[in-house]
Amino acid sequence: MNPRIQHYKNLSDTIIAALRKRQMDGYYCSTGAEAVALANSFLVKGASVGYGGSMTLAETGMMESLQSNSDITLYGRGQAKDPSELREMYIRSLNTDFYFMSTNAITRDGQLVNIDGVGNRVAALSYGPDTVIILAGMNKITDNVETAIARVHNEAAPPNCLRLERNTPCAVTGVCADCLSPDCICTHTVITRRSNTPGRIKVILIGESYGY
Repeated sequence: MNPRIQHYKNLSDTIIAALRKRQMDGYYCSTGAEAVALANSFLVKGASVGYGGSMTLAETGMMESLQSNSDITLYGRGQAKDPSELREMYIRSLNTDFYFMSTNAITRDGQLVNIDGVGNRVAALSYGPDTVIILAGMNKITDNVETAIARVHNEAAPPNCLRLERNTPCAVTGVCADCLSPDCICTHTVITRRSNTPGRIKVILIGESYGY
């Protein structure tokens, strides 16, 4: 087996054990396609499904799969016909059976670290949907909470600001300036150290790199 692939599998076993101690379920898939298949296996006919903005969901094909699933009802940004409906979609997604998202970082001891602009994604992660399904590439793994936050500020936020056409210092320099810019997307920092409801949060680790 390729050493990197074996390393990802070994590391995922460690993280999954750590997640279990924090009352979260963990899984490992070697490819994005396998992760999408696993995530779909949790869905039930007639389910309501919300989702947060995520390059990982797009790159793995998860979003395409959800959008083509006629057995579920989707609530999210893509379902808003105009800006006035966006807030309604965000609120309705908080009361769904399932919520799909990625995570900005995962520590080796099983903590999830996310930084949001609006806060709809971290709100759903914290409370509301019955089940939260997270897809995350192994590139999201960090040593601890401090390095996880640094990863978000310096590796995730700058390209996301470019993608969203935000006028922030990091979009220009590539380095976090701890800004308070009107276009700043680093508004809410949430550290999930455990799930109050056992198994509510399901983390699917993928042995490939996805997202920022």
